[in-house]
Amino acid sequence: MDRLDHFFTRAEGLLSRLEGVLPGSPVQPPDWDAAAFRWDHAGRRLQPVANFQRIALSDLLGIDEQKQRIEQNTRQFVRGGTANNALLSGARGTGKSSLVKALLNEFAGQGLRVIQIDKQGLVDLPLIVGLVEGRAERFVLYCDDLSFNADEPGYQTLKAALDGDLVAFSDNLLIYATSNRRHLMPDYMADNLATRHVGEEVLPAESVEEKVSLSERFGLWISFYPFSQDEYLAIAARWLAHHGWQGGVTDEVRAAALQWALLRGSRSGRVAGQFARDWCGRYV
Repeated sequence: MDRLDHFFTRAEGLLSRLEGVLPGSPVQPPDWDAAAFRWDHAGRRLQPVANFQRIALSDLLGIDEQKQRIEQNTRQFVRGGTANNALLSGARGTGKSSLVKALLNEFAGQGLRVIQIDKQGLVDLPLIVGLVEGRAERFVLYCDDLSFNADEPGYQTLKAALDGDLVAFSDNLLIYATSNRRHLMPDYMADNLATRHVGEEVLPAESVEEKVSLSERFGLWISFYPFSQDEYLAIAARWLAHHGWQGGVTDEVRAAALQWALLRGSRSGRVAGQFARDWCGRYV
């Protein structure tokens, strides 16, 4: 009898774990006291993130216009007003992802919550909408480094959710996506070759129209560009001070920072931060 009881106890435990991942099973609500979450696609649940990055808006240099636009949109949203889904696209390492994290630190005290999701999890959007609907908090669904091929399942789900689904999107949820691609999809020469000219009118190929149809459903487009040399050096100086360097940007530091960027083939905020960590690790 003891062995039978033990068998049933283990079977009940197994079934309870399976209930969280089988199709059609209810999604368990998380600890809503957290400010940041990750969507676990396999387990179909929100996982609280205890130690998210503490980045302030003032730490981000060289992107003042981009900061102003996304901060205004987020402020409207947090205050209960209307706001747009946003696509942050452009040069790599220029602060797109850091800007979203800084917004969380800026507005978490006013009820903002961020849910990070990868593109495989986008097929679960209806579940997430149902989970946050009716709550007092304001949620940003954050998709980092997003790009698609047209046949990926998350592509159509996101496209329908942004604009076109019969089911209304929850008014306490926005989508902020970052991408190195303006239209979230690869550009092929064949697409451009299929473009037709009728008189003076240019008629894009259907494949081009399909690519634009996703990105244009984001109401707010914010573009990021490579930094100038002066901007790169200013960011490096900020990171050097952050890591404890007190010698300022001397000629030696300046030359080393520029050499570092040359070897990496990029003058970006990410590269400036990597240089500062290396330099301070050596000399602080």
